Amino acid sequence: MQNVYEYCPSFESDKFLLRLISSADTADLLKVYSDPLAVPFFNGDNCNGDDFCYKTLERMKQAVDFWSFSYKERYFVRWTIIDKATMEAVGTIELFHREADEYFYECGLLRLDLRSDYETADFIVNIISLIQEATYDLFYCNIIATKAVPQATERLKALRELGFVAADKMIVGHDGTKYGDYYILKNK
Repeated sequence: MQNVYEYCPSFESDKFLLRLISSADTADLLKVYSDPLAVPFFNGDNCNGDDFCYKTLERMKQAVDFWSFSYKERYFVRWTIIDKATMEAVGTIELFHREADEYFYECGLLRLDLRSDYETADFIVNIISLIQEATYDLFYCNIIATKAVPQATERLKALRELGFVAADKMIVGHDGTKYGDYYILKNK
């Protein structure tokens, strides 16, 4: 498979399109990242204290610019999730190859941020299943790890349906901080 940082593929179902983030997504994404019901489910672990709660278009633009820069620098890929019925951006998926001196060595770390009205098991299964199999090749990994806090009942239901299981280990951040509530899926 081609290097994801040289060519970023799009993924599509009858309901959703995942494509590389664009500055054109900023206004729609502000609805996601300013949604007080959605923000508690976002994964800010090891992100230098960012809670991903953005209240202004300017702050959202800064985040989108940083995510685009991070793709160019090969830190991570952030796809925009487009609802094909409305052609609105309703969230993002971030993925990167994680290297560390612990259990989560060489895993694909997946961060899913959705507007709260899309935080349903059916939507989450549809979205993750679009990219799930490709993740192993795109990010040279045998495990996908994602975070789901206990309050994210729909997300947890979706992850179980997709075959994810609770990790019995914690992720250790670059500063030694330990993070829990991770679920993993091993390549078959």
